[in-house]
Amino acid sequence: MASSAVTSSQSPLPPRPNLAFRQLRGQRSPGEFAAAVRRAAREIGERVSCDARYIGRVEAGEIRCPNYAYERVFLHMFPGRELTDLGFAPRSSVRGRCPRPAADGPPAPRPDPRPGPHRPNQEESDVQRRAFMTGGTATVAAVSLTPLTAMPAMTPCGPAPDATAAAGRPARRAGAAEADLLEEAVRRIRLLDDRHGADGLHRHATVPLRTAYALLDTGTARRSTADRLYAAAGELAVSVGWLAHDSGRFDDARSHYAEALATARMAGNPALESHAFCNASFLARDAGRPREAVRAAQAAQRAARPLGSHRLLSLLALREAGGWAGLGDRAACERALARAQALFARGPAAADPEWMSFYGEAELEGLEAQCWATLGDWSRAARHAHRAVRLQDPHFTRNIVLYTAELADDLARGGRPDEAAAAGHRVLDLLGEVRSARVRTMLSGTTRLLLPHRRTAEVAAFLDRHGPVPAPAPVTIPRPTR
Repeated sequence: MASSAVTSSQSPLPPRPNLAFRQLRGQRSPGEFAAAVRRAAREIGERVSCDARYIGRVEAGEIRCPNYAYERVFLHMFPGRELTDLGFAPRSSVRGRCPRPAADGPPAPRPDPRPGPHRPNQEESDVQRRAFMTGGTATVAAVSLTPLTAMPAMTPCGPAPDATAAAGRPARRAGAAEADLLEEAVRRIRLLDDRHGADGLHRHATVPLRTAYALLDTGTARRSTADRLYAAAGELAVSVGWLAHDSGRFDDARSHYAEALATARMAGNPALESHAFCNASFLARDAGRPREAVRAAQAAQRAARPLGSHRLLSLLALREAGGWAGLGDRAACERALARAQALFARGPAAADPEWMSFYGEAELEGLEAQCWATLGDWSRAARHAHRAVRLQDPHFTRNIVLYTAELADDLARGGRPDEAAAAGHRVLDLLGEVRSARVRTMLSGTTRLLLPHRRTAEVAAFLDRHGPVPAPAPVTIPRPTR
């Protein structure tokens, strides 16, 4: 089985040597230990391209937390231990980290460590869903993340009174501290989206985005800091664009992606450029502009080729495949899918971007399922969607819901209503944790497809649980222009 590996998360902070991991290596050389890691991976059906250099990076502290494939391998090699026992940082502190306290403000409240029924998982989910940027000093607080410690019954927090002012022109030049906070903001957005979906996050995320671009206007003392600020601001624009995209705000998403692309071009940052084009391709496909989706995916591939990431090129080939499917070009779609699979099989690399942590074998299967569904091959689409659900890491709750909703729709369109209803029940089970307009819209469409099968007990139970289905929006055809 191919690995669902992604790039190991790294930190902008100076690395601390991982002495615990060095002790586990013992007397073996880095090369010998890397060979042992590869053998352990094969034992559990994973594929990791571990070598002496990777082991050296871990021991030097450059890799604070391994990707999911390496995590499974390491826990298999050292049963009974957690990542922290191996010297790694908790995943939540890397994918989305809590802020450092601002120098002129009170420290962020520490979470209550006490176990018990008074701190249920649902409370944690609600707290994380509401945790977003608040105001403080002009340069720092509007891009920092303040955990909300209120109880779930409270209304979601918005920007603090001075956050809007902070989104104006900061009072002094930006530095490394501001770059750190912007990078943390991007990670937190991605973490929250992975778990809960985009709805409810988009409007909060626009405040730090405004501040990010205000910071760029202040200038910096060092070129290296300016490069970090441009990269972080652009990635923040992509992330906010994705929140708009997933919430059905396509015009807002298009604007944010264009902003990210302009930032990439100004900074001469091909990694950011490929990311912006990647998301623009996805948006064009969803918005019914398949030819634009193909062209944007091809532009992303041109920008990404010098970066040395096979996984990135694999994802971009899938974006291109989605555009070809929308154009009804099955042969071109199959060629792009074959290219995506071959590139994915080459495995992860140090050059894989951090934002691609969602892209493993499950996403590969899910995106291929979407291509076959677009081409009307429902049985093939359902087969790939089922694999996507089975392979997805539990951390990515939103993706599990999305793949399951796609599976339900493929089954319904493929003439398997009972199985579609069962998948629909699983989606409803998870919608309390995930808020995504995309998923709700998809499930409503599946429900309409199942209405003629209401006499079936399984379908009837699902329809009753789902509730009334709004009528689909009328399709308007624009007038031709000369």
